[in-house]
Amino acid sequence: MVTIKFLNFLITPESKKYNLIIFLLLPHFFYCQNSQLIKGKITDSLKSPLEFANILAIPEIDNQDIKFAITNNEGEYKLQLLKNYTYRITVSYLGYKSQTLTLTTDSSNIIKNFILLENPNQLQEITLNYTPPVSVKKDTIIYKVDAFATGKERKLREVLKKLPGLEVDREGNVRVQGKKVTKVLVENKSFFTGNSKLAVNNIPADAVDKVEILDNYNEVAMLKGLQDSEDMAMNIKLKEDKKKFIFGDLEVGSGYKKRYLIHPNLFYYSPKTNVNLIGDFNNQGIKSFTLRDYLEFEGGFGKLINNTKSYFGLFKSDFAQYLNNQDFVRNTNKFGALSIRQSLNTSTDINGYIISSYAKTETRENTLNTYQTTITPFTEDRTVTNNLNNNFTIGKITLDYNPSYKEDFAYNVFVKATTNSNDGIIHTINPSQTNRINIVTDATSLNIKQNISYSRKLSKKHTATLEATYNFYNDKPLTEWITNQQILQGLIPLEDDTIYAITQNKTSKAHNFSAIAKDYWVLSNFNHIYTSIGLNTAFSNFYSKDAQLLSNGNVNNFNTNGFGNDFNYNLVNTFIGLEYKFQIGITTFKPMLYYHFYNWTTKNFEDKTNNNKALLLPQFTTKIEFSNSGKINFRYALNTRFPYINQLASNYVLNSFNTVFRGDNTLENQRYHTVSLSYYKFSLFKNININASMRYNKKIEHLKPVTELDGINQYTTNILFNRPEENWALTGHFSKKIKRIKYSFKSSFNYNDFYQIVNNNRTLNIAKNISNTLSAETFFKKFPNIEIGYTKDFSDYRSQSRISKFENDSFFTFLEYSFLNDFNLKADYRFDTYKNKSAQTKSVFDIANVSLFYQKEDSPWGFEVNATNIFDIKFKQQNTFNNFIISDSKTFILPRIIMFKIAYKL
Repeated sequence: MVTIKFLNFLITPESKKYNLIIFLLLPHFFYCQNSQLIKGKITDSLKSPLEFANILAIPEIDNQDIKFAITNNEGEYKLQLLKNYTYRITVSYLGYKSQTLTLTTDSSNIIKNFILLENPNQLQEITLNYTPPVSVKKDTIIYKVDAFATGKERKLREVLKKLPGLEVDREGNVRVQGKKVTKVLVENKSFFTGNSKLAVNNIPADAVDKVEILDNYNEVAMLKGLQDSEDMAMNIKLKEDKKKFIFGDLEVGSGYKKRYLIHPNLFYYSPKTNVNLIGDFNNQGIKSFTLRDYLEFEGGFGKLINNTKSYFGLFKSDFAQYLNNQDFVRNTNKFGALSIRQSLNTSTDINGYIISSYAKTETRENTLNTYQTTITPFTEDRTVTNNLNNNFTIGKITLDYNPSYKEDFAYNVFVKATTNSNDGIIHTINPSQTNRINIVTDATSLNIKQNISYSRKLSKKHTATLEATYNFYNDKPLTEWITNQQILQGLIPLEDDTIYAITQNKTSKAHNFSAIAKDYWVLSNFNHIYTSIGLNTAFSNFYSKDAQLLSNGNVNNFNTNGFGNDFNYNLVNTFIGLEYKFQIGITTFKPMLYYHFYNWTTKNFEDKTNNNKALLLPQFTTKIEFSNSGKINFRYALNTRFPYINQLASNYVLNSFNTVFRGDNTLENQRYHTVSLSYYKFSLFKNININASMRYNKKIEHLKPVTELDGINQYTTNILFNRPEENWALTGHFSKKIKRIKYSFKSSFNYNDFYQIVNNNRTLNIAKNISNTLSAETFFKKFPNIEIGYTKDFSDYRSQSRISKFENDSFFTFLEYSFLNDFNLKADYRFDTYKNKSAQTKSVFDIANVSLFYQKEDSPWGFEVNATNIFDIKFKQQNTFNNFIISDSKTFILPRIIMFKIAYKL
């Protein structure tokens, strides 16, 4: 009777929402009931705690996991073992005699302390007989793989998941003690581009002897401790008989509606030669080369974000926008990449790669634009369809010469060529008119970059570096707007015609050169002085021509009405810098001063101006290291940024079907403060990971768009604006692993206030966004592994005349389950509820994908059936806020795809 009542409860409507949670927690409950905690302290004979001591529990039954722990700074450890099993427990610490005992677990928790005695002869014993499973130094962790692997692992990712303190996500990104691995090495050499995903998903597990984690990594060894670095590298050490191998796989697939996939990967590794070949041909919308991959090739996200001008220039380029777009109605990709590294001798390496891609894409987006003006707000319903053809080829060659620890030289040349075309249609419905505009674009671009870096140890106290870069780019976009109605009336000089065809030729060309020489003077271990001198130059040209092609064959050139540019902009920046780095206790301080002298000239046709300015830009950083797993970083900088050439070009230029822009050659530099504060804490003993950061920007003088708005038509220019604007960004991440379940909470808050100037009215706008995510993820060996989470987003946009509020609720879950030894099931599901509270509208959409993979343990053949967008959802929805327009957008996506795949692995 009790059982019947319980079952009735499970199927009642009010309890259904708890069923999934109960299902998730049942394996956790059974595991807790079947486990036993062993904890204690490890000290020396003087009762002093031993930090980073190793505790290894090896079960006598082969099919059970090896358990491992490392002591914290108090010498404490914890081991969670299965009940009623016998373990051989070994405690070891470098320079001390190890202890071993046999323990059979029962139903009660155990407190077991160890006292280790010094062993002056242990060096020989370690060399001949014993290698600790984990060795920890200040910024290096070395894992002995055989202590954790069972021998059944196929790829490196399966080994890494078993190492304490390491996490591998579904894409192959690796985190160690909460920090992301940014570079992967094999035998101290970069593996392909250094991206962790390629290495962990392809390197054979049985080839790996050790895994080294290198914190604060620097490619030039002599600069470690001199240059500030937060990079973390993973170095794979191979077994002696596995230092030459070929691996890879070939995957082919086919689906209904002529869907296909061909994906070959082939790699050859030896100590002197490394060859990597990757191909991808599909019409599933899968991109083998993403925007993040592109940023990695350009120097890495971390380095680019410190150079905001380079980062935003890359991010806003047409090429980067294509890579960043992941939502299509149709998409076909052809992709190939070849990388070769050759060691010429012990001190010289040459490596290079070439990447080529062709993509044919159709995108569609429907947007409701609400124009926030001081007059009555109005809306525009705009639908944009694009048919894009994107071609790019990227190549790079690098020469590394390291004759000794005291000298390092590197040279590389990078070439990027792109050709992009688009045949698009914009359909706009607004209070002024209903119009349909056909937009045809054809753009070519060439970019050549060369870089030389040289480092030399001059003496025990002095180290010098020299780095120089030359960058050339040439962009040539051609655009044509075709419509049967006049556009931009009063802003462009159109002549009456049956069909209006407007063409635009633009060319942007630049030669940039930069060089910096730096001396690192080590006064003592706790006092350094760094001096630098540098030069940055930019010689650029911007050309534009707008005209109307009339039906009778004549050309209506807009140049007589203030259009057309032939603008030259030359900027020379010389600077000197002084940095003083000193340490007090656990805190490192580094105040910096940079004195810049700028000289620039502008010339549009015959109108020429000369300007110069000197600026003193201070910076300050502080780092507090509580331990290897806890630190605080603080950074302040006063920054300056000079305008782009198109912001200076002083004649009109047509920017879009509804926007005319005019630059101003009198604009000077922007100035803004940036402050960042971050806190990081990881505890293997408590299984806790905490990351929190704050970033604050305050603009002092900055470029501000000034817009004259007539319906949806806009005439825009820039002024140097001296009213302050602020931006706050707060993020936090907390995770804790309890038994076999990891609980995570992520939160972010963004605040931005800014002025808009429209039709001679200046208003202060405020944009706020809050996002919170709560999730739980299981790590079972025999049960299904599930991650389940919930995200709540709030967006609030305030202007003088209106408040707009949006909310988004998202529930997501991921499932991975290996069963019957040879089957692997993966599935993901996301349910979103989107609310425009101001317009009182609501939309609901859910997306699900599933994959079933079969491969016998000793067979190279694998078979997979997968389905994406199972519910055949048509679009995603989101909102954005840009100056005076609030956009509520529907982005249409690929339909349901079902594929059957065959894979062969070497």
